[in-house]
Amino acid sequence: MLSTDDFLRIAKALADARRVEILERIAARGDAACQHLCEAFPVTQPTMSHHLRLLAEVGLIEMRRDGQYAHYRLRADVVEAYVATLETRLRVRPVRSTAVRKGAVRK
Repeated sequence: MLSTDDFLRIAKALADARRVEILERIAARGDAACQHLCEAFPVTQPTMSHHLRLLAEVGLIEMRRDGQYAHYRLRADVVEAYVATLETRLRVRPVRSTAVRKGAVRK
């Protein structure tokens, strides 16, 4: 479970729709180069760097260097901890396991 400060920092980072879109793109690709992200979104390179820096600071993504290129990947462990903390704070049962037991998952 995340600390209150970590939970709120992640919530604030996810409050921006563009950052959520960037995070979704990184998650879908598994590994995304900054250059490709800049091409995929109508933002300048400094703006993209700002969004990526904030996502990395709260721990949602991690960066690795490949020569002069920066690549980013989702930290699934942090996303899972955020979801678990949210469920605990709202006192709800885990959505995924409840839906699977009741046969409510659609394909």
